Amino acid sequence: MNAAWLALVLRAGLAEEPMSPASMPDLPPAAMADVMQMHDDAAFGMLKFDQLEHGRGDWRWEADAWYGGDFDKFWLRSEGERDGGRLDARVEGFWDHAFASFWDGQLGLRRDFGAGPPRSWAAFGVQGLAPYWFEVQATAYLGAGGRTAARLRVEYELLITQRLILQPELEVNLYGRSDPPRRVGAGLSDAAFGLRLRYEIRREFAPYLGLVRTQRFGRAADFARAAGRDAASTELVAGLRFWF
Repeated sequence: MNAAWLALVLRAGLAEEPMSPASMPDLPPAAMADVMQMHDDAAFGMLKFDQLEHGRGDWRWEADAWYGGDFDKFWLRSEGERDGGRLDARVEGFWDHAFASFWDGQLGLRRDFGAGPPRSWAAFGVQGLAPYWFEVQATAYLGAGGRTAARLRVEYELLITQRLILQPELEVNLYGRSDPPRRVGAGLSDAAFGLRLRYEIRREFAPYLGLVRTQRFGRAADFARAAGRDAASTELVAGLRFWF
């Protein structure tokens, strides 16, 4: 880092208000162009397992990975469970574009596989921070043969201490019509509420304990009972949250 760059960094760090172009120190034209574009051009990424947990004989995961700049990213999302040798999972890939402060629009594809025949969907939605720091994901899906679906997920982080964090989470899934091979019911198909308490040994590594309540509705509940499963369940889970 040369002296001009160091002066700029120190001045930006000490300033009480955001720096305007007029307040920037004198730099050569090439250096000034780099300063003005550095936030737009920088590319970075992350892989995060928000949940990797075990409860009552099954394993579940929720993971996100993304790579890109401040405004445009490629976003990969996966979630699923393995219960008694039965796998049920989904993978989604999006182009993610920031359209407002704390809010992104997403456009991409979803693939369901594992239990039942695979399904493919076009996907579009939004994610971001709602007032009072609620994290929100809302996604709509369009599949072959006129299939439609929607998914809403809301979570919040309550800091008990700097390391001990309580995270409530609600997820709701709706479908336009029933899909018996995949045990999906029309309308409100299922909902899950989780309450997880984690301890951050480091910011990027945190074990947790939690309680998860899952409820299936209507035809989805009938399909679950026919397969020998409960329409509603409450279980204690233990897992890890980590990212890098």
